[in-house]
Amino acid sequence: MKFLGQTFRRLAIFISLAFLCLGCSRIPDLGANPWTVIRLETDSTFADLAFTDDPQHGWLVGTKETIFETADGGATWQPRPIDLGEEKASFTSVSFNGQEGWIAGKPSILLHTEDGGQNWSRIPLSEKLPGAPYSVTALAPQTAEMITDLGAIYKTANGGKNWKALVQGAVGVARTIERSSDGRYVAVSARGNFYSTWEPGQVEWTPHNRNSSRRLQKMGYGRDGQLWLLARGGQLQFSADPNAEEWSDVISPQSKSSWGLLDLAFRTPEEVWVAGGSGNLLVSADGGQTWAKDRQLEDVPANLYRILFLDDQRGYVLGQNGILLKYSPAPETPAEPA
Repeated sequence: MKFLGQTFRRLAIFISLAFLCLGCSRIPDLGANPWTVIRLETDSTFADLAFTDDPQHGWLVGTKETIFETADGGATWQPRPIDLGEEKASFTSVSFNGQEGWIAGKPSILLHTEDGGQNWSRIPLSEKLPGAPYSVTALAPQTAEMITDLGAIYKTANGGKNWKALVQGAVGVARTIERSSDGRYVAVSARGNFYSTWEPGQVEWTPHNRNSSRRLQKMGYGRDGQLWLLARGGQLQFSADPNAEEWSDVISPQSKSSWGLLDLAFRTPEEVWVAGGSGNLLVSADGGQTWAKDRQLEDVPANLYRILFLDDQRGYVLGQNGILLKYSPAPETPAEPA
């Protein structure tokens, strides 16, 4: 009996320590939730969002020929279907320069508007195009840059009538491709076992080995041009090296997590957000050193695939099943006069 009593006491101590450790490792709660959940009448997964030169007027695109338009700064959205005949499309990108906009998609879709989206025309693409349009970037009047999912880059200066190839060879099937504000690209291979970079003036992509055993999930650029990467298992790293060869120590915003990180974006030079599966959204106010979790979004029934900040006060998180999050911080209370 004495032996059994000691055994039960040890077991009780072990269970208490286990719960204590779980409590210690629990990531802090963000507290006030700055995101408004918008549920749109679609089961599509959203891919991209852009506004015209009117901050109230924007467009949202996604799978299953999904296009939505807002006229009130993103508070409400209305479906705006475009007739593509019998062809089924998955829209992957939208971009505006003033009132001129572009929408790209698969299998081989490129749309163009010059009046803020009142009218869209289809730009014919060559049957020999390497891959399908992955993203399009409006740069100036009649000028845009398009990249395919194989890493072929093209530029037009006459509204899509003619295109000039900017790279001689494609990079191969890519999991993700991101463009920096100054025209650089980083592409993660389909299996996540290496990545490639390209910058204006180069004729070929530059391949890079991944720096750990973890397969890459996604890579992109911060506001100052620094590279970041997300790896399997919820890990991230930053690099200020322009050659993308030197990386910071591995950061795990939420250790021992069963969900992966799907996207990252900076709201300010120090405030960074990461999104993942099952409504997971975390934020760091010190460039990634410490993290807090927005637990008020844990019940959102969707994976969160992309974070977009248009500026410090305007941001969106794009999810699946018609879920869209809009950045809506509470207004600061003015200080009482002394």
